[in-house]
Amino acid sequence: MTSSPGSTIGPGSTIGIVGGGQLGRMLAMAAAQLGYKCHIYAPDEAPPAAEVAAFFTRGAYDDEAALARFGGEIDVATYEFENIAAGPLSALAEKAPLYPPRGALEIAQDRLAEKDFVAGLGGRPAPYAAVSSRDELETALTRIGAPAILKTRRFGYDGKGQARIREAAGADAAWDAVKGAPCVLEGFIRFDAEFSILLCRAPSGDIALWNAPENVHANGILDHSKVPASPALRSAIAEAEALACKVADRLDYVGVLTLEFFAGAEGAVFNEMAPRVHNSGHWTIEGALTSQFENHIRAICGLPLGATDLVVPEVTMQNLIGADVVEWQAILGDPAAHLHLYGKGEARRGRKMGHVTRLGGSLG
Repeated sequence: MTSSPGSTIGPGSTIGIVGGGQLGRMLAMAAAQLGYKCHIYAPDEAPPAAEVAAFFTRGAYDDEAALARFGGEIDVATYEFENIAAGPLSALAEKAPLYPPRGALEIAQDRLAEKDFVAGLGGRPAPYAAVSSRDELETALTRIGAPAILKTRRFGYDGKGQARIREAAGADAAWDAVKGAPCVLEGFIRFDAEFSILLCRAPSGDIALWNAPENVHANGILDHSKVPASPALRSAIAEAEALACKVADRLDYVGVLTLEFFAGAEGAVFNEMAPRVHNSGHWTIEGALTSQFENHIRAICGLPLGATDLVVPEVTMQNLIGADVVEWQAILGDPAAHLHLYGKGEARRGRKMGHVTRLGGSLG
């Protein structure tokens, strides 16, 4: 089952989702609401997304033959996270349209390529340098200084693949922590807040922007987001929105795109890009006229994008991480709370088990 790129893929068609986590789960739920069937492709035995999808194929992300077979059973494909090899997805893309484009994935999963790309569009990343050896780390520290953070170029998220260097003497420990992987050294910057820009771009080039959430992290993981962000961030947000639209246009992007920023004295400082629906956009399910998940489905199927206005003046979203999920009964007792559980079995430390959105602004 194939469709030509840019054509409308109507309800009743099958959407393939590469990845079986909570983002795929929420995409499948949004797709079902619009009359689509979803087919999940993931290596796990029983991924959360498969519980709410019409079909599930278990396969490795680098198995080109399996991806090609998967592509022959769907009408359009997307992916729910960026830590998958982009190369093998070409086998899938030969069988079904794939959105967002592989080029966006290739850039986003390499921190050095990502920073170079954004800087080339006039964006402002924190000071950075490529590091591929212990000697290069020394040189980078001399130029950028400490404190700094050493991040692997690939396959790091939620604080993984990172080592802080508080002073130059800590370079050996940091290099050991990343196991000699190709890295980027980032200088620390002073910032007042963190926020993200979420947009959805249609094949026509139309772009819909949501209100920018102000984000608070704990232990390298998003703790909560609030919308709207503080009025003090308006100028930085406007700058960041303009950059995000440039990024989407340059990539000929289709679907939801997220860029994360720090807000400091210099304005918006780019942190990282995610070519997918994003944790900081979960508030849109109840808090916006059209959620990030629904608009992603609309975009990849060639449908008109939905309005992104707030439905109430203030919204907060809080992640339920690890043992936080045991409070589900108390959360359900709050009339302003909307509980989302991801169907994961073991509540491990640092594992996202669900989230709660509150219309009205309170964290509960």
